[in-house]
Amino acid sequence: MVTLASYNMRKALGTDRRRDPHRVLHVLEEIGADIVALQEADRRTGGRASAVPHELFEAHSPYRPVPLGVKNRRMFDAMPTVSARVDEFLKVDTRNIGWHGNAILVKSHVGVLDVAALQLPTLEPRGAVLAELLVGDRPIRVVGLHLDLSGLWRRRQMQAILAAVRARPHKMPTVLMGDTNEWRAAAGCLRDLDGDFRIAPTGPSFHARRPVAVLDRIIVDKELRIEAAGVHHSAHARLASDHLPIWARVGF
Repeated sequence: MVTLASYNMRKALGTDRRRDPHRVLHVLEEIGADIVALQEADRRTGGRASAVPHELFEAHSPYRPVPLGVKNRRMFDAMPTVSARVDEFLKVDTRNIGWHGNAILVKSHVGVLDVAALQLPTLEPRGAVLAELLVGDRPIRVVGLHLDLSGLWRRRQMQAILAAVRARPHKMPTVLMGDTNEWRAAAGCLRDLDGDFRIAPTGPSFHARRPVAVLDRIIVDKELRIEAAGVHHSAHARLASDHLPIWARVGF
């Protein structure tokens, strides 16, 4: 058994308009998942540093970010000398924990076999992150994603993600999870899922104060059993972001 969770953390900006990364960590600890996919995990400006500082993960969290070995592009990347001056002047922590805001967190008992950052077709910067993990002696592939607001680009992005999964050299059960931005249950980009995947029945997660939309989804390989699934409701979760986190417990 493994518990998965997905959370659009909105750069740690809460529904009370306060930015508080401690609340994000508290919500993750409430859920207690083994593997977490985060969306909007960076600031999206300047060096695009993590919205939850690295030292908080190191000192106050049972999770560690899966290292992707990539660096998000910044406004001054084409001018390294200027970029260095800006960083020195602003003292910006340019470390990020993911790729285009997507990150995967794991607990210490989860091993990392391989990782990849996926560039997605889009008009604006978008990406997905892929991690091949080991839970006990069982491999599992997790893709964290945050799809476009445009239906046309969402379909293209989902097709690109599925193609990237099919091209991986090793076969293993795969889970796609994140903010699909898809309001319809059996249409749009979700229509492109073949019979190899099922959507966990988590429920509506947006807006956190009054959830009515099922935008966040956990999409599970048919090789995995969905034992339970839901939306995490708590006082902290209703404040920490405009999305509630979702979770699913799956068995091999």
